Amino acid sequence: MITITVNGAPHEVDVEEGMPLLWVLRDVLNMTGTKYGCGVAACGACTVMVDGAPVRSCSFPAALAVGKAITTIEGLKSGETLHKVQQAWIAEQAPQCGYCQSGQIMAAVALLNEKPQPTDAEIDAAMTNICRCGSYAQIRAAIHAAAKA
Repeated sequence: MITITVNGAPHEVDVEEGMPLLWVLRDVLNMTGTKYGCGVAACGACTVMVDGAPVRSCSFPAALAVGKAITTIEGLKSGETLHKVQQAWIAEQAPQCGYCQSGQIMAAVALLNEKPQPTDAEIDAAMTNICRCGSYAQIRAAIHAAAKA
C-alpha cells in the first residue's frame, strides 16, 4: 500500500511500487482524463504535474509520487470554474480530436507557472507534446491568451 496525494486529496492504493502513475490514476482511481498515448514518455498525452512540474505519467513509477502533490486535468478547475488555460483552449478552439489535449493543457499550465508571459520560442521549447491533428498554432494562441487572462 502506498499513499499518494492527487488533486489535494490523499489516496491509499494497493499497487506495486513500479506501476506507472498513469495506470494508478486511470485504473485504480478512475481519473480517466489523463490519457495513454505511447507508453514510452514520448508523446505527452499522459502529462500530469508532480510538485508543479510536468511529468509523463506513463513512465513515472507510482512509488516516486509518494509525498508529492500530483495534479491531473480533473484537478485544474476550481469548483465549476475552469482554469484559465482550459478557458483559453475553448476560446481558441485548440482541440481537434481532443485526445492529446489534457496532456497539452497540463504542460501549458506548468509552462505558465514558470513563465507567466512566454515568448513563441519558449512555448515551442516547453511544449514537446505531440498533436497528431497539428493544432499547434491554436495551442500557441491559447497559451498566449491564457497568459493575458
